[in-house]
Order: sequence, then structure tokens, then C-alpha cells
Amino acid sequence: MPKDLIIVESPAKVKTISKFLGKDYMVDASVGHVRDLPTRDLGVDEENDFAPHYEIIQGKEDVVKRLKAAAKKADTVYLAPDPDREGEAIAWHVAELLRPVNDNIRRIQFNEITSRAVKEALAHAQDLNENLFDSQQARRILDRLVGYKISPILWKNVKRGISAGRVQSVALKILVEREKERRAFKADEYWPFKVLLAGGNPPPFWMDLHKLEGKAVKPGANHISTASEAEALQALLEQGAFTVDSVQEKQRKRQPLPPYITSTLQQDANRRMGYSAKRTMSIAQRLYEGVELGSRGTTALITYMRTDSVRIAKEAQEAAKELILEMFGADYYPSKTRNFKTKGGAQDAHEAIRPVDVAITPESVKSFLPAEQYKLYRLIWQRFVGSQMASATFWDTTVLVNAPQTVWRAKGERLLFAGFLAAMDKAGSEDDVELPKLHEGEVLQLNELKKEQKFTQPPPRYSEASLVKTLEELGIGRPSTYAAIISTLIDREYARLEEKRFVPTELGFTVSDQLSEHFQALMDVGFTAQMESLLDDVADGKKNWGELLRDFGGDFYPTLEKARTEMARSQQVTDINCDQCGKPMAIKFGKTGEFLGCTGFPTCRNIKNFTRDEEGHIHVVEREKPEDTGVICEKCGRPMAIKQSRRGEFLGCTGYPDCKSIVNFTRDEEGNIKVVESEKPEVVGVCPDCGGELLLKKARTGSRFIACSNYPDCTYAAPYSTGVPCPREGCTGELVEKSSRRGKIFYSCSEYPKCDYAVWNWPINEHCPKCDHPILVRKTTRDKGDHIACPKKGCDYTRPVDE
Repeated sequence: MPKDLIIVESPAKVKTISKFLGKDYMVDASVGHVRDLPTRDLGVDEENDFAPHYEIIQGKEDVVKRLKAAAKKADTVYLAPDPDREGEAIAWHVAELLRPVNDNIRRIQFNEITSRAVKEALAHAQDLNENLFDSQQARRILDRLVGYKISPILWKNVKRGISAGRVQSVALKILVEREKERRAFKADEYWPFKVLLAGGNPPPFWMDLHKLEGKAVKPGANHISTASEAEALQALLEQGAFTVDSVQEKQRKRQPLPPYITSTLQQDANRRMGYSAKRTMSIAQRLYEGVELGSRGTTALITYMRTDSVRIAKEAQEAAKELILEMFGADYYPSKTRNFKTKGGAQDAHEAIRPVDVAITPESVKSFLPAEQYKLYRLIWQRFVGSQMASATFWDTTVLVNAPQTVWRAKGERLLFAGFLAAMDKAGSEDDVELPKLHEGEVLQLNELKKEQKFTQPPPRYSEASLVKTLEELGIGRPSTYAAIISTLIDREYARLEEKRFVPTELGFTVSDQLSEHFQALMDVGFTAQMESLLDDVADGKKNWGELLRDFGGDFYPTLEKARTEMARSQQVTDINCDQCGKPMAIKFGKTGEFLGCTGFPTCRNIKNFTRDEEGHIHVVEREKPEDTGVICEKCGRPMAIKQSRRGEFLGCTGYPDCKSIVNFTRDEEGNIKVVESEKPEVVGVCPDCGGELLLKKARTGSRFIACSNYPDCTYAAPYSTGVPCPREGCTGELVEKSSRRGKIFYSCSEYPKCDYAVWNWPINEHCPKCDHPILVRKTTRDKGDHIACPKKGCDYTRPVDE
């Protein structure tokens, strides 16, 4: 009897779901997306209503083959990727590939990976959501058009290899505009005052200046702007009387916050634990898919973590009530079950982020979880439990005191009932500020007066938490994209993190300014937010995705043509003159970052490193005088200096770039430099370009390669071939020796990136006698020593080397 097949997104879910369903179902994973637009070209037919051309992602051929084989044997295929746009797109593409072998395909979704949720999803299987897929497809094509069309213009005018992004560029603009505000900011002097007063009842208490000459004093405001004004006020206060004007006491209730959504989880994890948005989502993904919990086995701990809804399932509320009554008591549960309203514009497709089973407390699973998983689960558990608890109650006291020309204020707070705070790390009692018993008209004694010179501060740079909050408030991006937006800004070197705050780089400034000047609509926050809303309309079936793209193209293409002709080569000329030729120096961009280069290039090749201060002024970073190595270049006779690369130190000729000679070195016990003589390379043939000798050389990371002896006059080079054809079907390449950045040798196809086949061990041109895989490998392990094995996953063929 044929089994049904369930296809999930990640292998981690396979184990969790298989435990629920037993032998009645086959469960397999697509391992993310299986089809996408091609990497080598646009992949969108702009003349044919933006029709996309999809292809199987490189490296996913075996996954597709395995899924097709399983689908062919199955009765019904249930597609169960994540319940969002990306998940729907994965399901859609898998369905397109499987229909030729099995067209009985259904879509199932679950917000939590539990036996009840999965079985309920199977009982209510649906058709694929074409509108949701169209929304993702439109977003993907929009991003592809922006990236592929604008990036070449930036290559030409800013720096080769950089790229533009539809949403990331707007996020970059937000960072750049904030940095411009900071640079334009002018600090003002101000003098805040505090007084320590004592009444008839202890203890003494501190008060802040509340009003000066009848005007409210705000924290950080420029109310007393000079030292002389501060001295005059101090003298006046020291001679005057402090009299209680009013004492107001009242009870205040503090309501719990709703359970987490994606953005608030990312913000709190960043503020409280320093986790990046990307790290937070990675940890949450593991908690959602399932973790090993001893006798419980693989268990999912939280619901789906990409959501903008604060809605909670009724069963989860009932479970929370039961736990609160048992753990805290009846007083800690509100008179009415708490429900929270999801903000307008949210998709509300899924519940809030909450524990799958609230009875699994953080402490009960602490011993099974890595520290970061425990901390995030505790954060989610506490927030959810707290959201269903009674309010906290405080007793607030506000005292106003009159003095010459001033009014002073102090606020006291005393916790009466912890309520939901009992579920948090801190109940708040240690933060209580109690004021002594005071009465109106009481004259207080001045024990101490503090004044301090301060200066107003520029608006703060964005942290990950505040940037996510801003993106959410402006409607830029969606819960599933915040982490990717931030990672892209860092990866493309448009911004860097300094003390956990975003600082735009010179490259980021230049790209943002160029795009803002030539693509005003694309860089407009309102336009980008409106596009997100239109994509939501496509998902809801209110708008056609092709119409959306046509409307976008109506403005985009004319703007693109104009930018191609009008965008000028970016060269930010500074007021710093070249110390070699006197011409101005300009900010330029290289592989290792920004630098100052002489505008007289190529006649003058002078370059310098630089920094900017808080006001944006450029300062040249003078190079340290190079260490006298005592080593002379064998090629040109100039001194050799210690230089640094990503792989470490080496000796390079000071005549660079005219002389490119380099050698390795070591130091003896006294610190003296000794040149490491390299072995004489083996001659392996004749150079096809110049007729010189071909030499077998070794890269710094360890792999061998072949190069002409006449380098640098002749630059012919080739990888070291194993002579073994690539085993991937249809590929004409051969396996060559390569090494990773960390120096580990591997063997990959010479046709890379067209073909990405690779193995870690030396390949042998021989078919596996057990599974008929085209190659075998020679490997060494602790238990078997040196032996021959099949590299195909799932095949256990081995034999001793001497056979």
C-alpha cells in the first residue's frame, strides 16, 4: 500500500514530524528553495509581461531527483514548507517539478510543530495559494530588476562589484540621513541641577529641577547655558528656602505587554542579550523546528517565529491560565482573559510567538539547551506567560517643592503587587524609590546641591533594535526580511557596527547619495512602504502581480535610462593636497575599503588612509615607519618591508608596484628576521602562451597549481588537475586541487561556478562496485586508516588501499 509523502523545508523538521506520524508517512525535506531565477542573467522576460524563467538551483539536482522518486511512489504529496510567502514559493516550485510524476498534491500549514497541529493540518489540507505565490514572485522580480539594472551603473561610477537593493537601499538611506544629522549637529552647553533635601522624616531624598522662572525644564535642555548663570543660581538657592508645594499620591496599574512578534523579539534580544537580528532568527528557527530534550525526544519549543500578529490561540490561553493558577495563585490571573489587538496593516496570518507547551518551563529544559537557546526560550516564555497575567500595582508619590525662581520635583514608586512581573527575571521591587512622609508647607533642609557642565548630544546612531523598530514603524520590509536587510548592509560594507551602533561607511554614503539623486522614487520611504502594501494586496487577491510590475516599470525604465547617461563618476575631492605632487586627493574605493588617492592618477599613485571625526572632517592616518628588516630584494636590490595580508605577514619589495617580489620569513629567538627559502619548483611542461617553463607551485593556503616561470611578464596559470573527470552528469570538467581559506585541501570541478561538484578526498577514476557512482576517493580515518571509499551519501562501500 503506497504511503503519503510530506515534504518540509528543512531536514531538522523531518525528525520531529516523523516521530508524530510513524510509519504511515514518508517525510522528506526540500532543504529550502529548489528553483529560482538564474544567477548568470536577468531571468525575466521584460517584453513578455515580466515572465520569469526559473531553473533548478545548482547543487539541488540530487534533492529534486530524490523528491521525484519519493513522489512517484506516494499516493498523496503534502507540501509543508513554512507558512509564509517564502514557504508558499518553495511549495509552488516543488509542486511544479513533481506534477509530471504525481499530480495529487496538497498544501498543509501549521503554526507549531506538534502532533495535534500536524495531524489537524493533514485533516484540512488545501490547494496551493496562488495569490500568495504571486506576491512572492512579484517581490522577487522587483528585487531582481532593481539589482540587475542599477548595479552596473554603480559599478561604472562608484566601485565594481557592489550592488543596489530595493529595500536595503532605503534602509541604508535611513542610516546615512541620521549620520548627516549627527555631523551637522552643534552642541550647546547646559547645566543640570540636583538637590539633596531632608524633611522632618527620614531619609533625605534627591530632587530634579522641574521649572526655572516658570518655564518647564526638560532633560538635556539648554535652560542654564553658562557657568556664570549656574554660579548665580547656586548662590541664590543656597540662601533661599525649599518649601513643599504639593504631595500627590495615587495607585497606578501597569499592564503587561503583548506576546512577541518578529520585530519585538529581535529588538528585545538585541537590547537584553546583544544578539543580532540574524542570530536571533537562527536560534528561534532551531527552537521552532525541534530540539533534543532527553526522554521527551525531539520537541518543538516555540510557534512560528515570522509573524506580525499578537493573536493567541484559545487552547494556548487556557494552558497559560492553568499554569498561572498553579504556579502563582488566583490573584495573579486577571478577571478576564487578555486579548491583544494586532496593529493595522499587519498580515495576521499566524499567531504571536509563544511556547508550544507553556508547561515546559525554561528551567526544566535548561540542561538540554545551549546557552543561547535557553536564553531566547526564557525570553519568549516569560513574555507570553506575563501577557496572560494580572496587572502590576504601584503606589506613586509625586512631590513638588518651591525655591527661589525654581520648582523641584521628585517621584517615588513602591510596588504593591507584582502581578505579571512575577514571571519576569526581575519583579521590580529592588527598583523602588520611596519618599519620606511629607506635608504641604513643610520647609526642607538643603543638604547638598549638585551642578554639572554638560553638552547636548547629537541624535544617536541606530542600533539593530532601533533600526528594526524604525523599519517596522515606516512599513519598510516585513518580519521575514528585517534580519536579511541588516545582514546585507554589513556584508556589502555599506555600514559597520561600532559599539553595537550602525555607522555608514564612505561607500555607503556614496551609494546612498547617488541613488537618492538619480532614483528618487525608489529611495523614497513612502514609495517603498506603499510597494509593501501593494504586495500585500497581491497576496490578498486584490491586485494582479503583472499589473503591479507594469506600473513599477512605467517610472523605473525612464529613470534608469536617465541615470545611465547622467550619473557621473563618483569622486569626492577633499581639501587635502597630495604631499608628492600637490594635487587634491579624493576618496576612492578599493578591495580593502576606502582610501585617499591622488587625483593626478595614473601619473601620481600616492595613496593614504584616513578617518573622519564626529563632525565628518577628514584626517589623514600617517603610516608607521616600516621596520628595517635588513633584507634586500633579489630582483631589484631595494629593501624589503614587512607587509600584511589576510593570510598573515610576509616580506614585500618596497619598489611595489614596479617590483612585485615577495618572500616568506620567520623570526629567531632574538626577533631577527630570517627569509624562508622556498623549495625549487618542479618543471612540469611548456607554457602555451610564451614558451617558458611551467612550474608546479603551492598556494599560501596549501593547494598546488601550475604557473609560468616568466611571471609577472607572463600570467599563465592553471589549477593542478587530478585527471579525474567530474562525475556530475552532463559536465565536461575535471576535478582539480583547491584549498579553503583555512588551508583545507579539497577537489572541485574545473567548470566552477557552472558546476559546484566537490569532494574533500583525493578522487579515483573508478566506478563504485556497489552503487555505480562514477568515482571513488582515497581517505584516512581513525578506525579504518588509509582506505578507498565511495563519496556518495548513503553508500557504505570501502576497501583497503592495497586491494
